[in-house]
Amino acid sequence: MGTSDVHVALDRVTRKLDELGIAYAICGGLAVNAHGHPRATTDVDVLLTAEGLAKFKANALGLGWLEKFPGSRGVRDAERRVPIDILLCGGIPGDGTPHGVVFPDPTAVAIEKEGKRYLALGTLIELKLASGLSSPARLQDHADVLALIRVNRLGEQFAEGLHPYVRARYRELWAHAQEPDGLPE
Repeated sequence: MGTSDVHVALDRVTRKLDELGIAYAICGGLAVNAHGHPRATTDVDVLLTAEGLAKFKANALGLGWLEKFPGSRGVRDAERRVPIDILLCGGIPGDGTPHGVVFPDPTAVAIEKEGKRYLALGTLIELKLASGLSSPARLQDHADVLALIRVNRLGEQFAEGLHPYVRARYRELWAHAQEPDGLPE
């Protein structure tokens, strides 16, 4: 574990962000892994501020990272060819339709695990639920939440700490998490 192209790209980008003093929080599948549910992913998702993105690009493009296309927020690890998707503080998860949930400042929501900063569990769940609610085809987001509820043994009351937009969906997934998965033991 930790030697795949995605993990090497994660190590490289977090080292560079730390070197540059840029606040960040790892999101997406790698954050789901960090919170106890191992699953495969093919990219690195990183939450930055607009200023952090500008500083990263000014100091890293051409030095191990390339833009996905000119002017793109996202970059690609040039060594391992792994996409690095950048989510910006203030952006709206999912389809971009305002619903009250926005990507927060990484300094307010990052927790450290194994020397890297990841979204805190509550924030990760809230953002995944918001994304899945506004973009119904994003089934992986709801599957991740269901798995995180199970692996972290979260209770129904966990919903009270989430944005009102996502509370009902959390409770629905929590109820499903209480059911046996239907597979033989």
